[in-house]
Amino acid sequence: MQALTPVRENVESLAASQPDLRDVFLCHAWDDRQGSAKELHDLLEARGVRVWFSEKDLGLGVPMMRAIDKGLVNSRVGIVLVTPAMLRRLPAEGIADKELSALLRRERLVPVVHGTTYDELEQVSLLLASRAGLNTAEESMAEVAAKIAELVAT
Repeated sequence: MQALTPVRENVESLAASQPDLRDVFLCHAWDDRQGSAKELHDLLEARGVRVWFSEKDLGLGVPMMRAIDKGLVNSRVGIVLVTPAMLRRLPAEGIADKELSALLRRERLVPVVHGTTYDELEQVSLLLASRAGLNTAEESMAEVAAKIAELVAT
């Protein structure tokens, strides 16, 4: 958690200046939307974290890229769920890659490595792999969610 201190400082500043922002934008691969991404979303919401999640926040007929853009702008922290599916998707430069590009511009990004390793992530994105993050090989998804909830608590 100490490595996430710069993110926490940004969260506290934003919470004071923009209290209506969502706590977290959850970036994930499409293939994970009903598996690990939904699990993380549900665990976070159970802890009172307000999560922007495409499965919940993208309505029918809403322009997808514009909705994602608004979600990014209106969230304090970006969580990137790094799974084998995400590692396959990023080189294709699709939607997840666009979300990641936007999130990398800020000091408010936390990778959550799940079902893969930082070494494998480095092969796809050195910038993302260089960020302090959390790893479900070291802690359960519930413990990861608890740490994220603590990170964004205001």
